[in-house]
Amino acid sequence: MPDYKKLLSGLVEPLLPLAAVAAALVIGAIMLLALGVNPLEAYGVLFSGPLGSVSGFTQMLVKATPLLLVGLGITIAFRGGVINIGGEGQLIVGALVATAVALYIPGLPGWLLIVLSLIGGAVGGGVWGSVPGALKARLGVNEILSTIMLNAIALQLANFLLRGPMIDPKEIEAGTRIAQSAQLPAEVWLWRLVPRTLLHSGAILAVVMAVLVYIFLWRTTIGYRIRAVGLNPEASRYAGIRVPVYQMLALTLGGAFAGLAGAVEVLGVQHRMLEGLSGGYGFSGIVAALFGKLHPLGAIPASVLFGGLLVGADRMQRAVQVPASLIEALLGLVVLFVVSSDLWVRYRARRRQIEATKPAAHEKQPNIEARSEVHV
Repeated sequence: MPDYKKLLSGLVEPLLPLAAVAAALVIGAIMLLALGVNPLEAYGVLFSGPLGSVSGFTQMLVKATPLLLVGLGITIAFRGGVINIGGEGQLIVGALVATAVALYIPGLPGWLLIVLSLIGGAVGGGVWGSVPGALKARLGVNEILSTIMLNAIALQLANFLLRGPMIDPKEIEAGTRIAQSAQLPAEVWLWRLVPRTLLHSGAILAVVMAVLVYIFLWRTTIGYRIRAVGLNPEASRYAGIRVPVYQMLALTLGGAFAGLAGAVEVLGVQHRMLEGLSGGYGFSGIVAALFGKLHPLGAIPASVLFGGLLVGADRMQRAVQVPASLIEALLGLVVLFVVSSDLWVRYRARRRQIEATKPAAHEKQPNIEARSEVHV
């Protein structure tokens, strides 16, 4: 007889993230009603914004690109059993390094400078991610606390550099002193995929990296060890895997992908380093990774979905005149419900594992007693 309970659970659980988003939107509708706004009109703008025009669609993909890259780093870290909340700081440091490479290494061909800037961004983010990794591996410092604190340090570092050593000389001449770097040379801008839009070749790079991360995690020895450490560190240690080393590696790689996201954002969209460049991608990337079930390929549609939500929310704010705080609350509700649904799925999986071991324990007990009676 088929186990209908298990079959039903297998059908429902993959739909839980979508149900979580729907529940968040229902609560958001109540908030909109409290403000005197028609939820149907607001949500109509929310969903038509990214899908109603070429501009909206391309903007959705532009925002999905850093979300996907950050989400890939989050996926590696979480698969390695460590929680990386430092995507914001790693993205900022990666953007700073990429900007410095593009501005201060003259005389190179444009394509080579693009490659070096992208590598520099990944290295910068990786180094920033390795700090909490080393603290956890050597001193047992909780990586959640250390990555969050490093976000604040990276933000202050960027503020210092953009108001001092890296400030645009034109800002000093004009006396405005806006905190931003000089504009990058045009030859290091990422190529436009659609004319007169912001969609750039970094979107293709992000998808390629998602495929490579899948191959890395599921088709290489190092990736297998990272996943083994995340599944059961004690068993991995018993099998001879150096658990602290692979936890540090997972955080370092997570930081590298966030840093690459910062480099892509500088080279492809802003063309300079400025305040607020991260745009919350470091935190939203966590949600995209969880929504994609911590799978590199699943992160692709999840990032596109949340990129669309970001574009639609921005247009909804302008169209129906809702405060920005409501938009942030709505996106926060989506984060809360998606994370909660993932935790619930994990809880149910552990319950099923426990229940599956109980019959085996009951079956073995009579055999032990029977053997003892025969021995006596």
